[in-house]
Amino acid sequence: MKIAFPLIGQRHQTLHALPIALEVSARHHDVAVHVSCLTVSHLELARSLAMLYPEARVQFDLLPIPARLRRRIEQHGLRVVDRLIGLFASRHYFRAFDAIVVPEATSLQLRRMGVRRPRMIWTGHGAGDRAIGFASHLGKFDFLLIPGRKVEQRMLEKKIIRPGMYHRGTYAKFDLVRRMDAKRPKLFNNGRPTVLYNPHFVRRLSSWPTMGRQILDVFASQDAYNLVFAPHFRLFDNHREEGEALRRDYAHLPHMIIDPGSHRSIDMTYTMGADLYLGDVSSQVAEFMIRPRPCLFLNAHHVTWQGNPDYQFWTLGPVTEDVTNLMLKIGNAFETHPRFLEAQRQYVLETFETLGDEPTAPAAADAIVDFLKRAA
Repeated sequence: MKIAFPLIGQRHQTLHALPIALEVSARHHDVAVHVSCLTVSHLELARSLAMLYPEARVQFDLLPIPARLRRRIEQHGLRVVDRLIGLFASRHYFRAFDAIVVPEATSLQLRRMGVRRPRMIWTGHGAGDRAIGFASHLGKFDFLLIPGRKVEQRMLEKKIIRPGMYHRGTYAKFDLVRRMDAKRPKLFNNGRPTVLYNPHFVRRLSSWPTMGRQILDVFASQDAYNLVFAPHFRLFDNHREEGEALRRDYAHLPHMIIDPGSHRSIDMTYTMGADLYLGDVSSQVAEFMIRPRPCLFLNAHHVTWQGNPDYQFWTLGPVTEDVTNLMLKIGNAFETHPRFLEAQRQYVLETFETLGDEPTAPAAADAIVDFLKRAA
């Protein structure tokens, strides 16, 4: 049996699929596992993370795309059209596999490109509440891995999944984070509480366009808190010069880290190291909650969110529509955290069914192989 794990999305998706590939390889010696990427740097990232799994025997492949496209992605970031061109150029490569396991949905286009034999399996790459995580096209996958009861219930209601065609209880990113934790240095050494500001990349939902610079300037001029600005990876992936310019603007301030898209922005270095989460709609808040801590949510788009399941996570801390008196609001979020603590704990259990202390990728690997054997 041959299984492909193509990583054709941005790098933040890697951590959601790669641990499953490594566990399939380590646990099922009769399965050939291939991890494939569009660029050399992405392949190197996957190789470096795989070193945490010395028992795995994965083959790493560079997808056969035009050299000019590969250079463009390396230099300027990944666009949706780049993924589609990459899939089309690699369609003969994919036909050789029994299954294709992906963390995104663009790869479903392989069906339209004549790649019909392999089973399509989805790992997902987050556990937020936004409606996009429950889109109807996910029902086109043959088998899905989902994190917990919250996602299961919404997917069953929308008829995206059906019994026997999914496995519940997987959030493979936590597996890698556990293996990496022993090597993490402290973010700051000044004794101040650290705030993580994590805006989303979708402009109409994000706090960055209308509040972002003001938030950074407020933190720059105070001495009570540290700030890590680590937005969703896609915010600056196609605007790298803007991200680097922003980093330089605040580089002289030792109590601030500006990270427009390094590896540390995707491996939970900041979500595990911060004391308070400041953000809008990113699913990273669910990862932050694995260890319940204070949150302050930014309703920059003035949505009526109460009772809306797409904003369930906004029930886990105070919500503000502006950043007036931001330091007072952050102080209030710390002070009132006890009233949100139990809700946060329940949210984590409903979302993940784990506190991140036990690996979930091994069971996911077994579920994939069992499904493929049943479907053969």
